[in-house]
Amino acid sequence: MFGFNDMWKFFWSFLIVLPLVSVTHVAGHSFMAFIFGGKASLDIGMGKKLFKIGPIRVRRIYFVDSFCQFGNLKIDNRFSNALVYGGGCLFNFISIFTVNLLILNSVLEPNMFFYQFVYFSTYYIFFALLPVRYSEKKLSDGLAIYKVLRYGERYEIHN
Repeated sequence: MFGFNDMWKFFWSFLIVLPLVSVTHVAGHSFMAFIFGGKASLDIGMGKKLFKIGPIRVRRIYFVDSFCQFGNLKIDNRFSNALVYGGGCLFNFISIFTVNLLILNSVLEPNMFFYQFVYFSTYYIFFALLPVRYSEKKLSDGLAIYKVLRYGERYEIHN
């Protein structure tokens, strides 16, 4: 049962863990765009910009949303674009595997942070790969992968 004593866990997961999982996800898109010769920018959060470090903009409501925009890829084909769209899930999967491997090898002690991190990463992967349309211009990663492989259509990445 969720009680008053659980509020710190809620705020910790909502303000720290979930944004970290989101940043891991968009970093995966950005990394894959970089691998294929594109330039990417990352927006973390919504609202007014707090600060910018290189291609990363952190916004006032940093814990709500994140997205990656990327320009033309030097290696620009259906497969490379699909890998850019799938890069977020790939990074989330790698982070889950890495955390579990480090815990199994006693490098990290199991604790609530890692449990929540793996939980939210799994959540991100599942819902990102569901092929759904959020709005006219916003697609899930899964639907973007499908559309670029089937029709060659490109979309902005929003998570």
